[in-house]
Amino acid sequence: MSDDRAPTTEEPRLTTRRTDRRRPPRHVLAVLPFAVAGLISLLVSGNTLRPLERITVIEARMASKSDYFKDPQVQRLLLRHGVRVDIHRLGSRGIATQSLAGMDVVFPSGQPAAKLVLDRQDRSVRSVRPFVSPLVLGTFRDYAETLVEAGVATPQRPPDGSAATTLYYHLDMARFTRLLDGVDDRDDPRDGTGRTADTWNGIGYGDISRDGSSNSGRVLVRTSNVCESNAAGTYLSLLAFVANDNRTPGTRNGDDSRIAADAVQRLAAEIKPLIDLQGMWADEQAESYFSDLGESIAPISLLYEHQYLAHQIAHHDRSGEQDTSRVLLYPTPYALTEPQLISLTDRGDRLVEIIAGDEDLRRRALELGFRVRFSGADGTSEQLNAYLAEHGIQVPQENTDRTKVYEPDLEVLEDIIDHVGDCPPPVRDTP
Repeated sequence: MSDDRAPTTEEPRLTTRRTDRRRPPRHVLAVLPFAVAGLISLLVSGNTLRPLERITVIEARMASKSDYFKDPQVQRLLLRHGVRVDIHRLGSRGIATQSLAGMDVVFPSGQPAAKLVLDRQDRSVRSVRPFVSPLVLGTFRDYAETLVEAGVATPQRPPDGSAATTLYYHLDMARFTRLLDGVDDRDDPRDGTGRTADTWNGIGYGDISRDGSSNSGRVLVRTSNVCESNAAGTYLSLLAFVANDNRTPGTRNGDDSRIAADAVQRLAAEIKPLIDLQGMWADEQAESYFSDLGESIAPISLLYEHQYLAHQIAHHDRSGEQDTSRVLLYPTPYALTEPQLISLTDRGDRLVEIIAGDEDLRRRALELGFRVRFSGADGTSEQLNAYLAEHGIQVPQENTDRTKVYEPDLEVLEDIIDHVGDCPPPVRDTP
């Protein structure tokens, strides 16, 4: 009997690869170390929740001390506090005399401009002076050695005892100003004679220059715009102090106001020829000095000490050696500038609080060449000197002559600045 049933076929069986659900896929394992490293970095830096936080933008008007707030590390440290500073550039005196509308803080580079700002405020103001910086003159070695031969500069000896590679010189301002006046000093043949009086070649630059170059130009200090710049205003105070026999020019008061005003005008007229005014800010002048063409731009430039020290630290970090072609002249008597961060709003109060209290921000200022205030001290020369020595930079020596220049009363200083710079009238806030 035949079997009429249809043949049967088995259903196909699908086989799947068995996986261990307890083990993560290989591609996850490959990227896991990077994810962990990123998380650790965020935890260490305190930025774990930074994308979720609100950043407070603080509008700030400042001059050369914007160098500090432009530093990438300073910006990162401020972000820890949820703060970003939007910088509006203007010279210190411009900050003090022009409109402050829309600003949260201002950071003039010295006390005269800071006082002008403070006098304009109708609210309780918070402020801090986080660091100080001496006023200095930046020049080049052959010019400095020419001034040594002329009897107006003295080299500081570095630790190895050789003055040939020193970075710093003391400058006798009373003698130096006699080179700036363009007048033949009959009693001193080193001043030059006739048409060469007070020129670089006249005082021996052509004989000292190592590359055989000459310079028939006058001995002058290139300054920033005195109508805008604290550095230039401070330098004017120094010149006025020296011209007034190392005394601060008197104030105008009482019955002597006319006589005092006349004396101020005579003093301003006396020092006006001693500087070479330029229409730039102090930090721009520093950029010119440190550029490859710095020596051809100006033999002597007005600077802040921190600008020069920051350049030397960066140069040593890049090349392993100091920039020995550029040197500093430390004037005697000396002028010390005290930048002041002034709050104008509640947001500004927050920035003042951060700058005053954050030790990492103070440490970074030290690394940028500033003499930083700690615990109310005038300045931390010891900490700065230690940092320079650690980074292979010669430490500047304090002059035994500690005569300090004090600015004239604000009204007197403003008269001198206006006379020397032919400054336009200030622009005040509109009510």
